[in-house]
Formats: sequence, structure tokens, C-alpha cells
Amino acid sequence: MTTTAEPDIVTLHHEALDATRAIVAGIGALDWDAPTPCADWNVRELLNHVVAGNWWAARLAAGATIEEVGTELDGDQVGPDPLSSYDHSAHAAAAAFAAPGALDAPCAVSYGPVPGSVYAGHRFLDVLIHGWDLAKATGQEPTLAPNLVDGCWQVLTPQLEMLRASGMFGDDLAIPDDADSETRLLLTLGRRP
Repeated sequence: MTTTAEPDIVTLHHEALDATRAIVAGIGALDWDAPTPCADWNVRELLNHVVAGNWWAARLAAGATIEEVGTELDGDQVGPDPLSSYDHSAHAAAAAFAAPGALDAPCAVSYGPVPGSVYAGHRFLDVLIHGWDLAKATGQEPTLAPNLVDGCWQVLTPQLEMLRASGMFGDDLAIPDDADSETRLLLTLGRRP
């Protein structure tokens, strides 16, 4: 489940963005109002959360403060071309974390400041798990790549209690003894595989 090696968070984040892009590309015209595993959001609202989160990451990882961003990213970030909106936001977020020094620089997030590497880890989790949510909501294959599941555990394990307390991912559910790593991850984050 976990290893002692530090995860390459830039690569994992980029791979999660790519995995979620494939799900976004598969969202059908009749899926946008469908409910998701995130009780407060339908498919469009959940995608809006992911796209806005990518834009927030791009800005905060580049040194902006929450006050400087202000209300700029409130409201609809998906627009008339959801895949294009996702692509632009994903590219910006990936580039921001890949910039020289970005992982060491402080990010002025609402629970920080934290090093860019910590924020990148949280964005990786958010993008990947919400990609799973979108797949589940739209009848697509929700299986996560094993290396991304392992990366999630590496990011999640040392911060599990803090992330549970934040309410970001829902309550963890009972985990069967014979559950595989992906099932354990999803149940830990309040998802029902």
C-alpha cells in the first residue's frame, strides 16, 4: 500500500489530470444534471469544482494569495465547452506545479500556507477522486490506475486525520479485510466502489 520513497507529485498530479480528462471527454450530453457521489453536486457542478480548483492551483502555486484571486473564480468555470475548459485549467495547474521552485514555495491556501508539494498532493487527490466520482456518475469505468492508487496512499497516509477532519472527502466506510488497495482507498475517502 505505501512505500518509503517520496512520490513524484508533479508526475502523479499530471497523470491524475490526464486520467480525469478521459472521464470528462466521456461525459454525455444527457449526463450534466446527473447526481454524483458528492451529494451536493451534480455532474456539471462537480466538474466546475474541479476546473475552478485547477485554476486556483495555477494561481496559488504561482504565488498569488486568496485575496488577490478574490471572487475571480466564483461561478461557472465550465462554460459552453466543458472539455476545453477542463483542458485549459489542467494545463495551467500542471505547469504551475512543474515550474522551478514551485514545490518548495509556500502556497497561501485556506489551510496554510503550505509548501507547494503539499498543495500539489492535495490537488492530486482531489482531481483523481473527483474523476472517479464523475466516472461513477456517468456510467463510465471508474477503475483507478494502480500507480495512482499507490500515490494516493503515499500522500494520504501521513495526513489522513487532518484530511478526515476537513470533511473534504466524506466519512470513511467499513473496509472488508480482503479489500484491495483501490477499494480500501475509496472506502477511506467515503466512496462506495
